[in-house]
Amino acid sequence: MSEFINNSSKRRELLKHMILELHQGEAPSEVKIRLKELLKSIPYNEVVEVEQELISEGLPEAEVLKFCDIHSSVLEGTIVSQQIEVPAAHPVDTIKKENIEIEKVTGKVKEIFESIPKLEAENESVEIAKIVLKLKGLFNSLWDIDKHYKRKEYLLFPFLEKANITGPPKVMWGKHDEIREQLKASIEALTPGSITGKEELMSVIVFLLGPTIDAIDSMIMKEEEILLPMCMEKFTEENWYQVYLETPVYGYCLYDTRDEWRPSESVLENITVDRSEYVKGAPIRLSSGSFDIKELEALFVSIPIDITYVDANDKVKFFSHSPNRVFERNRSIIGRDVRLCHPPGSVKIVEQILEDFKSGKENQANFWLSNFMGRFVHIGYTALRGKDNEYLGVIEITQDITELRKLEGDQRLLSYTGS
Repeated sequence: MSEFINNSSKRRELLKHMILELHQGEAPSEVKIRLKELLKSIPYNEVVEVEQELISEGLPEAEVLKFCDIHSSVLEGTIVSQQIEVPAAHPVDTIKKENIEIEKVTGKVKEIFESIPKLEAENESVEIAKIVLKLKGLFNSLWDIDKHYKRKEYLLFPFLEKANITGPPKVMWGKHDEIREQLKASIEALTPGSITGKEELMSVIVFLLGPTIDAIDSMIMKEEEILLPMCMEKFTEENWYQVYLETPVYGYCLYDTRDEWRPSESVLENITVDRSEYVKGAPIRLSSGSFDIKELEALFVSIPIDITYVDANDKVKFFSHSPNRVFERNRSIIGRDVRLCHPPGSVKIVEQILEDFKSGKENQANFWLSNFMGRFVHIGYTALRGKDNEYLGVIEITQDITELRKLEGDQRLLSYTGS
């Protein structure tokens, strides 16, 4: 048996078979026991490879997501993770230190959970109100996790996808969205005055707050035992430096550092050469005029709309980088399949838009958000077509039209007086 378990190919086959048994609902408790008994030491990469194979062979991503927590509970504590040593302020260092801060908050929440059964009946409603307020504050703090997850989604996942690792990022993104929804529901449930009794609070903890905290802690395990070692294996130092440079776009989660990380001089030199070559390009001549690179760069920084271009192969090819963008973008999305730039729940809509544009059925798709962080935002997708109606891709234009919607009467050129 030991020879069988020590054979990587056989071990993956066994793991794959057992996971499929879990999915098919065949005596899950027995399967878990067998997994724990037979697979005491599973290299993280084999778990990822099996997950990727199952998705590639047709197992719906939704099914992998549905049973992700079962896999985690089975494999947690048995995966042999690498000891990762990186300099201060390296992206991995930042993620791990953020996780420490997240665990401090979840630890405080658990302490409050444990204190509730000990409450005495006298002044119970007053104490419950205080506890709900404390929990509300802690769950509000945990919403900072959104930035932590966004950096994974938009900075780490693209490089994994370029290394042909697409399944695990999709599953993890789906878990992010589940946790976001759980956090939103938890914060809403903890509205002051909405919970007045101990039994009611315990019910909310059992069915909502507790599972949310468990999901957050479980995600930390997935990051540190699976995601980060995988990234360390696949990423180059230049990849990590790109992640480092773009990290401030999304911000930090419950943690910040004054340290700076610099890669090797060779990486810095390569990046400098690439940027200088970009700036020295020749003028771009169009049918109605021309720009030099400096002018074109300034145009897209200054124009009061956000533009993103997805080419005919559904790859993100360009985005304008105004300092006042409505939605954040960073260079890691260049060359990325546009489907992978959206949460799993909205991918079907994206695919429908692309299909309608390519077939010629539609040329535009418009959406708007009436209260996006206090702004009225319009998002328009337009099919890009050549002279012979050849499909060239999609232009996404996003604009904050809050002030425009307030306009009345006329403001003519002759009435200009400056600001």
